[in-house]
This record gives sequence, C-alpha cells and structure tokens, in this order.
Amino acid sequence: MMKWLKGDKNEDTDDFANVSASLKRLYKQRLRPLEESYKFSDFHSPPMDDADFDSKPMILLIGQYSTGKTSFIRYLLERDFPGMRIGPEPTTDCFIAVMAGDKDPATGVINEGVIPGNALVVDKTKPFKTLSSFGNNFLSRFQCSSMNHQVLQSISIIDTPGILSGAKQRVNRGYQFSKVLTWFAERVDRIVLLFDAHKLDISDEFHEALDAVKSYESKIRVVLNKCDQVNTQQLMRVYGALMWSLGKVITTPEVVRVYLGSFWDQPLRFDENRVLFEDERNDLFSDIQSLPRNAALRKLNDLIKRARLAKVHAYIISHLHDSMPSVFGKDKAKNNMIKDLDKIFADLSNKHKISLGDFPKVKDMQEKLKMADFSKFRSLSSSMIQKVDDMISNDIAELMVAIQRDEAKATDLINREGPAVKGGIFDNWSSPPGPGGVFNDGGVNPFSNKWGEGVMEGMDYGTGTEGTSWIVDEKKSEYDEIFYKLHPVNGKINGSEAKREMIKSKLPNTALAKVWRLADNDQDGALTDEEFALAMHLINLRAEGHGLPDKLPKHLIPPTQRVTGESAD
Repeated sequence: MMKWLKGDKNEDTDDFANVSASLKRLYKQRLRPLEESYKFSDFHSPPMDDADFDSKPMILLIGQYSTGKTSFIRYLLERDFPGMRIGPEPTTDCFIAVMAGDKDPATGVINEGVIPGNALVVDKTKPFKTLSSFGNNFLSRFQCSSMNHQVLQSISIIDTPGILSGAKQRVNRGYQFSKVLTWFAERVDRIVLLFDAHKLDISDEFHEALDAVKSYESKIRVVLNKCDQVNTQQLMRVYGALMWSLGKVITTPEVVRVYLGSFWDQPLRFDENRVLFEDERNDLFSDIQSLPRNAALRKLNDLIKRARLAKVHAYIISHLHDSMPSVFGKDKAKNNMIKDLDKIFADLSNKHKISLGDFPKVKDMQEKLKMADFSKFRSLSSSMIQKVDDMISNDIAELMVAIQRDEAKATDLINREGPAVKGGIFDNWSSPPGPGGVFNDGGVNPFSNKWGEGVMEGMDYGTGTEGTSWIVDEKKSEYDEIFYKLHPVNGKINGSEAKREMIKSKLPNTALAKVWRLADNDQDGALTDEEFALAMHLINLRAEGHGLPDKLPKHLIPPTQRVTGESAD
C-alpha cells in the first residue's frame, strides 16, 4: 500500500483503526476538495467528520407505535436503558441513540445517563454533528442514552419515534421526519423495520418513512414481531399480507428478508411455532453478529458510492456553469436548464459514459437548483476528477486487500474466542468457544444456540453418574436388524452391501459419500454394526435437513472405538 495511505502504522494498533485512518485520509485528501468546490453538501450529504469513520456499527429501528422497537432493544440488552419507556400507547416520541458511555478520565468510571440533542451534536466523538441542520425542534427530540454495557461495546442502536397515521401528526412533529430517517439510513449498517402481527397496515407516514430509506435496500431487514399472538394458520396469512404490502412499497426484484418471532422475554401465547421462532431468531442474531466484522467494508462501500455521486454532481454543476450566458438572460437560461434537467442528465451520461442510475433524482435536483446561485458554480477541474478516479481505481483496490486481511483475522478471532457481539441476550444465545456449546471449563449450556440439535444431539450423554452412553443406541436395534440382513462377514459388511441400503435414503451421492467417510471411523473400507448404525443415524439427520460436520464429534464415535477413559463429551 502507498506510504501516504499507510501512514505511520504501529503493528500493535487495532486493524480497524488502521483501515479507518486510511479511509479518513482518502476522503480528506481526494474526495472532500471536490465536494467543497462544487457545493456537494448544499445538494446532497453534509461533509463527513472523523467520527463518521470511527463510529461503531449502528442499527436503526423503524416501525409504527407499539410494534416493539424499544422492547426489542431491551430484549438485546436484557436491562433497561436510560430514558426508556414502554407501553401500548405511543411512548417513544424522540430519536434515542443507545450507545456505550464514555469513560470519565478522572475516575475511570463509565458514564451512564441521558445526553440531550443540543449537547450531543457538538460532541466531536459522536457521529451526529451534522444533525444540527434539522433545527432545535428536532434536537429537542433527540437524545443519547449512554450506558456501560458489553453489547454496546460492539454496536449502537437507534430507536425512533413510533410512526402514526394522518396528516395532523406529521405536521405536529415540527421537523422533517423522513429526511432525518434518510440521514440515519445513509450512515447506519442495518435498518430493521418492525411490524406487529396485528398491525400490518402501512400508514401514509410509514409509507414516507419507507420511501426515505428504500434506496438503501441492502441494509434493510424486516422483523414480523409478536408472532406468538397468532396460531400457525393465521401466521401464514399474516406473512402473506405483509409480503404483499411490502411489495407495493419496496419495489425491488429481490424479496426482502423477513424474520418471524416474538422478541421479548414473556411466555409464548401459541408455542406451536417455537422451533421456527428460534431458527428465525438465530438467523437475525447471526446477521447482527456480522456487523462488526463487516463494518470497515460497509464504510468503504459507502465512500465509493459517495465518490461516484460527487463526480456526477461535479459534471452537473460545471455543465450548468458553462451553459450560462455571460451577461444577459441569466434567469431565463437558469429556468430553461432546470426545466430540461432530465435531458441534461442524458447528455452527460452519454458524454462521460456514466449510468443514469448514478445521477440524483431529477425532481429533487430541480427543487434544489431553483434556490441555488448559479454564479457561484465553477467549471470542471480535470485534476480533481482524476484524483477521485485514482482513489477509486487504485487506492480503494489496495485498501480492499487490507480489509479482506483484517476480516480474515476477525473471523479467526471469532472462531477462537466466540462471537463479536457479546453480553446481554447474546451470552445466552451464542455458542461459546469450543464444539457445540462446550465452555472452556467443560460445562455446557443446553439453551445456547444449536446446542443438542442435529449432530450435536446427545453431546452430554455420559456426563452423569450412569456412565457413557451413545445417542445412536436409541435406534440401534432397528439398525442391527437391517445390518444382519446384509449378511456381514466377520462382523462387517463391505461397501457394496452398505451402498445398496444407503441409497434407499434417496440422498445424493455427495451426501452419502460424506456419511460413509464419517461412519467408517477406523477407515478400513467396511462397516461394523456400530459404524453401520452410525451411518443410518447420520443419514436420518441429513434427511431431516441438518448439516453434517467435517469431523465426527467425540460423542458420536462408536463406544468400542473410543480411547480408554474418553467420555462422550
């Protein structure tokens, strides 16, 4: 990597910090001069600060009132946060950033409490400085709940006001609600839309909110909450109705990912879908766990998108400047160009070989150009454009290699020390380091993620006083009956005999080959009665949709082949 991009790198410095520092240098040296020269912030996003690059991954929660947004945060943290209010009526009337508190330099204690919006936007360590442009009406309804919590060491969560229906409530907010959502959507790592199983209607204001964030569809996830309040038949109808409603608003060819569940700690009203809810919860939590690992890549991707938009903006502004008359008829020329802006976009697209999809919305740009002073525009600077092109084609490519290397390190660290997001609900959900939920001290948690499921079923057999047992023994008599009908020789059946029985499962040969490799534990090319029973056990697991491991877990090793003194766990 180029020396200026590396900076004075200390080997002991955190990898993410190095990537973040490189992104900041790229932005300040290559992209920001172009933005300032062509008034980018007047038409699009405000300039980026250091805090935008240094901030932890953020999750934005959006939904109508009483869909469980605040309860979802409490569910993740497993404790109340400062300023929290939960109720069936609209209780959250402000934006709340739930973040890790700052350490007091004098006492070393993590500060907890509520920081009001006006104080929050002047804090250089927080990525909220440019929110001051939305005025005091918004800032009086914006706050930070800082607390000492392990989950918040890895992620931050943004709670939003419950969305209401009707024009009266929208006017009474006193600030541009949808534009605030767009500001957050541009900067967060994940946007979670929450729906209530009994509240699927998309109100006018909710429609505006979805329009404000739908251009960031790659960040959007949908949670259908409180699913335990309906039975299976009703849940199928609710899910179908939700997908139909979303399809009318989020008009993308891909189907948006919807997670079903009840994200609170109350007993389930209808528990017939408990397994489904747990699987959906596991998928959602896995998605959240990926955020810290992918944070640098997300910031890099956002910087590239911003650079492309800044280039297009420079082409537009310079074209408008060059097309203005020098003396007379300026107002008329301005109005004509604004009117024909769509044609100008098409001409610039052809001239500079840029997709029309990279251009801003014509209607939005027209409204902003009406208020702009064209006399402050300037001609195109080829050198500035070249610097941005070099950044995208060269510097970003080199930085991408560093990010991939850091991601590999992060993945290895997760494999050794457990999930990236720790604390709160994740301590109960996540499998600790070690195979299948086994802690470093040898203990197990039967309620951890995937514990005792699939090939890990029976992993704690033999840990009690009754001695070592084997999960396969539960059906071994059935498997033995099949085994002895295959006419074993010297207590074993060969591959041909085993294959005739195993293909009856209708599993593909690739799956059966893996079953054979795992079951033939002594690798002698034949199966004993225990190995055959193990093969049938694995086939049944695979047929039920469970995956198979690359290495046979200790608790599945046939008892007669275990090392003396080795227990099943």
